Amino acid sequence: MINRINGMTFEQFVEYHRDQHGPLFISIPEAQRYVRKYTVSHPVPAENYPGPAYDGLTEIWFENWEDHNAFFGSENYKKLVNPDEARFIDMNTVAVMVTEEKIVL
Repeated sequence: MINRINGMTFEQFVEYHRDQHGPLFISIPEAQRYVRKYTVSHPVPAENYPGPAYDGLTEIWFENWEDHNAFFGSENYKKLVNPDEARFIDMNTVAVMVTEEKIVL
């Protein structure tokens, strides 16, 4: 779960996340090799629901911990993708949740 940096509008944040950072993320060979699913989502107005706590959500799915570690440990991630995150994400407010999916229905 991520929020935008100060001085950036929500619209600028969404545009950068989808049109700049997303393509950069998937451009590195390690994304093609290790990532099973990568999504970027942003809140939309929803009647009878509270306002969003975050400006966006990124999901990154891996087959296993080894693939996770290989991706985040890669030079391309460290030198290209990771530095780009601070250009639009308030890194002090990032919330991370590691999960295992259990299909119920």
